[in-house]
Amino acid sequence: QVQLQESGPGLVKPSQTLSLTCTVSGGPITTNYYYWTWIRQPPGKGLEWIGHIPYTGVTHINPSLRSRASISRDTAKNQFTLQLSSVTPEDTADYLCAAAADSVIGGTTFRSYDYWGRGTQVTVSS
Repeated sequence: QVQLQESGPGLVKPSQTLSLTCTVSGGPITTNYYYWTWIRQPPGKGLEWIGHIPYTGVTHINPSLRSRASISRDTAKNQFTLQLSSVTPEDTADYLCAAAADSVIGGTTFRSYDYWGRGTQVTVSS
């Protein structure tokens, strides 16, 4: 069973860079199956997809965050990391990592988020 766990600071000051790490156990992040994904949920709001890194190592970032967000991986440690620069209070959210996979049904591609971390709360405040 794949397990994911987020780690990083719970409090970040405005203008600083947030760095969060997702540690994966139960399977290698180099699998040719999963998109290793970062998602966040601000208080009282819905989920926002941040980006992912697949087995190829080629990342995709939400266009709204592309100028500030990056995702990298450390295959030796079986970890992938989110860095979000120039944070503001609007970046306050519960940050989650997840493993997603695609399937095709009736000509339509669906993405299933099969495994989730428990989330980590990040507050941006001075």
